[in-house]
Amino acid sequence: MSAPSRRPAVLVALLSVVLVVLSACSSSDSPDDAATSSSAAPTTPTEPSVAPVEWTDCTADIAPIIAGRPGADRPLTFGCGQIEVPLSYDDPTGPTLSLFAVRAVSGTQADRIGSLVVNPGGPGLSATDAAVQSALTLPDAVLARFDVVGVDPRGVGLSQPVTCIDDATKDELTAAEPRPTTADQLDAAFGLADDVAAGCVDEYGEGLGAFSTVDSARDLDVVRQAVGDEQLTYLGYSYGTTLGSTYAELFPDEVRALVLDGAVDPDASRQDAAEAQAQGFEAAFDAFAANCTSLVSGCPVGADPRTAVNDLLTQAETAPIPSSREGETRQATPGLVLAAVRSALYNPAAWPQLAQSLAAAQQGDSAGVLTLADTFTGRADDGTYTNTIDANITVSCADTDEDYSQSDVRTLVADWGTRYPLFGADAALSLYTCTPWDAPRTPLPDRDAEGAAPILVIGTQGDPVTPLPGAVDMAEDLTSGVLLTWQGSGHTAYPKSQCVTDAVNAYLVDLAAPTADLTCPA
Repeated sequence: MSAPSRRPAVLVALLSVVLVVLSACSSSDSPDDAATSSSAAPTTPTEPSVAPVEWTDCTADIAPIIAGRPGADRPLTFGCGQIEVPLSYDDPTGPTLSLFAVRAVSGTQADRIGSLVVNPGGPGLSATDAAVQSALTLPDAVLARFDVVGVDPRGVGLSQPVTCIDDATKDELTAAEPRPTTADQLDAAFGLADDVAAGCVDEYGEGLGAFSTVDSARDLDVVRQAVGDEQLTYLGYSYGTTLGSTYAELFPDEVRALVLDGAVDPDASRQDAAEAQAQGFEAAFDAFAANCTSLVSGCPVGADPRTAVNDLLTQAETAPIPSSREGETRQATPGLVLAAVRSALYNPAAWPQLAQSLAAAQQGDSAGVLTLADTFTGRADDGTYTNTIDANITVSCADTDEDYSQSDVRTLVADWGTRYPLFGADAALSLYTCTPWDAPRTPLPDRDAEGAAPILVIGTQGDPVTPLPGAVDMAEDLTSGVLLTWQGSGHTAYPKSQCVTDAVNAYLVDLAAPTADLTCPA
């Protein structure tokens, strides 16, 4: 995955809200009802006729969920609604998909500019959840001028979600050996990927092609019209930068302001991107280890965290680690241990939790490790998952025509496993995911967005997920791209530092992009 599957607590509660909204809306066809559901990107995309969103007040449903969280005392009202989009833009008056939307409005709003459409990435993370979270955390200066709108992309969250991988298989995927060293272990990994692809194709057939980023970018323009904005104001994180830059390529004249934070490298092949991420996570782990061993009280994991984690992975392979969590039947395998480590490396604020969880696992209790791993994979306490994994694989495979043979991957697993000892083999294995994917594909277009207004691209120096060179490439490729570099750590930057926050606020509100590439200190 290109971003972690954070368990969307708000999304779970919104399931009850969506039933109310759906009852007031007409039903639409699912992707597998169409023989051909994806089409190549035209030079001038066809714009369907768009009706305004009919917002239903869902403040009372969301308020109890956010109670007690920082920002929950803000004077916010929430609306829920649906937006109909064509299943295929080659047939704009044909079958449709329903996208679920959430809008947050602050009681402090004055001199409204329009809507700020947010997307948290993934692909597969819930944008409706992101809208609620953003309403709690975005600077007051932005909330005072914009509605905050999140629309789950097609196939994601509450927007007719793709569901083709059962919970037991997801448990198997996340627990699987992340650093295979034998032919049998590699064969098992390839077999599991084959089974996942076959299951999704059996469920949806060619309808899987309807979930490409190109189609979601076209949906984004329908969203713009449905909320009544002449141009799009957008805040996208991680994969959300791919979606936003694709929108700018297709609709350059409709760009008001785009913030692309944690940019995914538009020039990198899947192999290049996977290797860069493996390298980035290795560096992030070294930063975690240095931080932990610098503590006056000492690092809970020991004086050499890397050796400690390697030892823990070896232990978990032969004797999975039990959990003290009540009712928990799982034991931590190497896959779950490494998922926990990866989860915490997204955000330095989680490093203390990681250190304590690893220390407890050393003593035979994997409860903390499983909590971190479940945060990463989107697993609830009852063993159910969101559809983030389904959507992540579906969208990622719809977006590429690159395939890697088992022979290619075996070679890379051996090579990267040596060069990037914790994360290399797993990164190499991920390249096989789309090889057995027998469904239509719409590769991402080259993106220069010529004619678009200035686009603000943000990269973080210590980002393990979307390393800084990707943001540099994105800003260089976009004709109007402006680069903001944050010298911090973790995945994405806004609004984590005052320097970054001030620059983004000025851009969103006043369209004052930095006149030259700006660097903000950690």
